[in-house]
Amino acid sequence: MANIKSYNRLLKINTAANSSAFLFGPRGTGKTSWIKSHLEDFLYFDLLNTEVYKDFIGNPTRLEKRIPKNFKQHIIIDEVQKIPELLNEVHRLIEAYGYRFILTGSSARSLKRKGVNLLAGRALNYTMHPLTCYEMAEDFSLATALNFGLLPSVCHVSDPKHYLETYITTYLREEVLQEGLARNLHQFARFLETASFSQGSTLNFSEIAREVGIDRKLVVNYFEILDDLLISIRLPVFTKRAKRRLVAHTKFYLFDSGIYRTVRPKGPLDSVAEIDGGCLETLFLMHLRALNDYYRLGYNLFYWRTTNNAEVDFVLYGERGLFAFEIKRSHTVTRSDFSGLKAFTEDYPVAKCYLLYGGEFEEYHNNIRVLPFEKGLRQLLDILEPKQG
Repeated sequence: MANIKSYNRLLKINTAANSSAFLFGPRGTGKTSWIKSHLEDFLYFDLLNTEVYKDFIGNPTRLEKRIPKNFKQHIIIDEVQKIPELLNEVHRLIEAYGYRFILTGSSARSLKRKGVNLLAGRALNYTMHPLTCYEMAEDFSLATALNFGLLPSVCHVSDPKHYLETYITTYLREEVLQEGLARNLHQFARFLETASFSQGSTLNFSEIAREVGIDRKLVVNYFEILDDLLISIRLPVFTKRAKRRLVAHTKFYLFDSGIYRTVRPKGPLDSVAEIDGGCLETLFLMHLRALNDYYRLGYNLFYWRTTNNAEVDFVLYGERGLFAFEIKRSHTVTRSDFSGLKAFTEDYPVAKCYLLYGGEFEEYHNNIRVLPFEKGLRQLLDILEPKQG
């Protein structure tokens, strides 16, 4: 068996505190591994285990009988969205006995959509993301990350391509079909492939519906399923104090570059540059989201596009400032590569603007800083959290 290296994750949960916690994140991001490596003498219930699931699904009050009297350590319930009714029992046990729970799940939205009260604020919310170059340090390979993504298991299997294909098949079977989220698994799989062509683009539900051959309302519902399962990201357009006419649609991404590349159909008529460009943007967004959550930077994430197609890939807005990032796959930059950022800075002179590209040299073009992609990725935290001095 391969030697599995454990990376020091950036996630921080104060396990010494008296509060309970929700830990959400897509399947395979390492939630359970993190918990088991950071806690001692915990009580563990895995709802993906058939026997455990059957024990609780009929009568959630059985949970109390499975907890030793006066238990002081953490009680972990893995994949709690499998039995949303358990949250009512968890709530009661917190109130009655002061128990501390850590509840993991791959769907916060689905719990809310089912009308479940997320413990009325009695548990703090955290998110686990795929790995980052900060966590992997010298093990990080840009080429590998673009081809296979950064799910922890991908780093340790001999055939990451096969692992990703299995991941998607399992996800569809266990989450989509078994949970009754979609009645036609083949149809949903076709939708997912078609949706992958929208990676890094604004969504056109009607066009996707025509391509798949289903009703537009069903396409909207399918995208909501992706949102519920935390495997998709939708960025709104940045509209604060807008001086130009802007598009209204959200921009879509699957959450991991490897997942995107695996889902995306490829053939002789498909552009390699287009697929690689989508992976590059996705990898950057993965780091943006992870650093923003782990370090509680407080940014809201957007993109910017005018009706005249001036565009900036990513815009971050928060108390720490306004940042704009453009991602280019090419090894050189041309005047046209700066058009979106220049238009943005005309409207927002306070913005700090960066262009990350596939070349080797750092450059400065007026107020736009150009960085090699991997260097920009490794400097991203310093950019977003500038030291005061």
